[in-house]
Amino acid sequence: MSDSVLVGYATRYGSTQEVAEAIAAALRESGLEVDVQPAHKVRTLKGYSAVVLGAPLFMFHWHKEAHRFLSRHRKALMERPVAVFALGPITDPHIEEEWQNSRAQLDKELAKYPWFKPAVFKMFGGKHDPAKLRFPFNSLAWQAPASDIRDWNAIRTWAMELMPILAT
Repeated sequence: MSDSVLVGYATRYGSTQEVAEAIAAALRESGLEVDVQPAHKVRTLKGYSAVVLGAPLFMFHWHKEAHRFLSRHRKALMERPVAVFALGPITDPHIEEEWQNSRAQLDKELAKYPWFKPAVFKMFGGKHDPAKLRFPFNSLAWQAPASDIRDWNAIRTWAMELMPILAT
């Protein structure tokens, strides 16, 4: 294995890709070699010493491409450190119940993979842009207003805290 780190992501509307790119930039500033790729395009983890995987929670589920990534790369993921992040709440960042519910949803999704033992998890606020939604989600009456509660300082700080985990 090399010292290269993969930052893989699944995204529906691009928000998680932006977070993955910010994490990769912070890791590069710390001296790591980093590749950023959509999870569905990753064919092998050969050559990567560590993985960061991110995906949004959408309609109470983690993105299906993140699930496929875990299934496809099971053996390789068991052999290297993995950090996981998810984008969760899209409204008020101070409503603790929303954060707890999002974390419980992520825990439920990851429980489908009892073999998967990531070194660290992190939940970040998400972005919601009703103008980008496709049918049937763009027609839902309860549609929340546009919001972006991603905390870029928290994202960067978390990426920097990954250094001891990923650089082993």
